Amino acid sequence: MKQRIFIYLFIFSVLIILFQYVNSKRLLEFQNKKIDAYEVHIQTYKDSIATMQNEILNLSHFNLERNEDALSYFENKGYKVDELIPFIKDELYKLNEVSGEHPLVPYAASEGRKMMINTVKLLNHKWIIADFSDGVFWGEMFLIYEITDTQELKFNVVESFLYPFN
Repeated sequence: MKQRIFIYLFIFSVLIILFQYVNSKRLLEFQNKKIDAYEVHIQTYKDSIATMQNEILNLSHFNLERNEDALSYFENKGYKVDELIPFIKDELYKLNEVSGEHPLVPYAASEGRKMMINTVKLLNHKWIIADFSDGVFWGEMFLIYEITDTQELKFNVVESFLYPFN
């Protein structure tokens, strides 16, 4: 009788171990499939990130902050580029506060509004692209800027256009 109990216990233990083995093997395979799927997703995301980084690099080609020649131009003249870039942008934005028509925007605003510069992008040590709007009409302009010997900032509009109103 005692032997039969031990045999039953042994068989029961073997069945439990077998069940645990099959169950854990099935869980392991399931987890491995999930990991493989995640690895495929990760590779896709890495490829997407690399593509986006290349696109950002291409888009930022005409950007003062990435143009070593333009930055060295300012540094050779003794300017601190970290302070100069915000200064140039701020000077353009300050022109928005001038009463009357905007001094640089060559188009009149619609009634009761004022043309204002919204976005400024410094291309290099001489050129700027800016967009302007009065809330109804909007356009873009190409500017040349210069820092005189007296540390005065001068802007000159080279080209501008106003988008047609639909």
